[in-house]
Amino acid sequence: MNSKRTSRRELLTGGATLAGGLTLGVPVHAQTHDHHASGPASGSGNAYPMLPSDKAMVAYGERSHFVTSVRIPHGSNGSPDEFGKTFHVASPIQDQVGNITPSSLHYIATTRQAFLPDIDPKQHTLMIHGLVDRPLTFTMDDLKRFPSVSRLHFVECAGNRHTPRHKTVQESHGMTSCSEWTGVLLSTLLKECGLKGSATWFVAEGAEEVKGASSMPIAKAMDDCIIAYGQNGVPLRPQQGFPVRIMVPGFEGIYHTKFLRRIKLVDRFYMNYNEFGHLRPEDKELALGEQIGPKSVITYPSGTQRLPGPGFYEISGLAWSGGGAVKTVEVSTDGGKKWNRAEFKNTPQRMAHVRFAYPWKWDGTETAILSRCTDEIGQRQAMREEIANWWKVPFERDYRVPGLDNSVMPWKIARDGSVTNGLA
Repeated sequence: MNSKRTSRRELLTGGATLAGGLTLGVPVHAQTHDHHASGPASGSGNAYPMLPSDKAMVAYGERSHFVTSVRIPHGSNGSPDEFGKTFHVASPIQDQVGNITPSSLHYIATTRQAFLPDIDPKQHTLMIHGLVDRPLTFTMDDLKRFPSVSRLHFVECAGNRHTPRHKTVQESHGMTSCSEWTGVLLSTLLKECGLKGSATWFVAEGAEEVKGASSMPIAKAMDDCIIAYGQNGVPLRPQQGFPVRIMVPGFEGIYHTKFLRRIKLVDRFYMNYNEFGHLRPEDKELALGEQIGPKSVITYPSGTQRLPGPGFYEISGLAWSGGGAVKTVEVSTDGGKKWNRAEFKNTPQRMAHVRFAYPWKWDGTETAILSRCTDEIGQRQAMREEIANWWKVPFERDYRVPGLDNSVMPWKIARDGSVTNGLA
């Protein structure tokens, strides 16, 4: 067969003698080591310093000290509050690969209490009562006896809204994360209790000092709500509601009550702390919105990052929607004049983050890059100008978007490769 394609043997043979100090495409500086700091004696056959294998590493493990991604206090008004409490903490999505957020880097939104509840799972119970035939109280062991499910779902805070002030994608979009949640379907527990036909709403209450409680329609309870005790293969962390929380796929984060202790079935909407705390006098209806998205954001390249020069890059980001699975993602590399279909790096799932990417050859000229997504029920992410027109509100300098903000986020790339907020 007469093929011009380089064979594997030729690649391996030629790679060892490439000019310019390259071996199999690896630059010389990437091959050299600091032998003075290597630790092992000469002749040991290993030029790298050795990590300790102590009890902590054996018991739980640690990430490499070269990996420095951390969460940061979210830059919204009121955090930290007048008592010094940081209750919004943003995930470093600019450094994330794939679509699952590590439990240790999952974003946090809490009440203004001083401490998280320290709950002994052996003593914790979940009571389900109200409009049911058999009010029941479940221990953690009881919950784990029911058939379990494990599903990928994102959680996003309503405060996850970008403005011209945000410098990084962590500041603008870091209040969302995606994990694999394990637990029992709420519908399974309600069937065990015997749901009455008059039940049209349910209220989920947590054990926080300022009770987290939200009213939700019974149709959602019977659809896909999960009473979750696991995250990413291990028990929930305290910041995520240990030992049990409710997952309400696609609904904004405040509905996902942590430290869950009580569910009451009712026949009307109840005004609880969460709803009352989000009311604004000028609004004609509740400030809480249920469904998130559709939404997407480019995480590379994004704010404060820099492209070293013209050439090939893979634009990458995350997309999600409370309306179901993401169907398509489009990327524009010319400020929104032309849109190009991106590819998915993993299979889109209902109410979960999906990683998208688009191959791009940058010619070194100034431009703006954007992404937009469409979900499986036909909802398409809108430009900020479109939303302002729909709501018939002034298109002000601060680009304020009423309600939940799922508008397109632009990143501006300068000739020197620096990336800044395209709204600024």
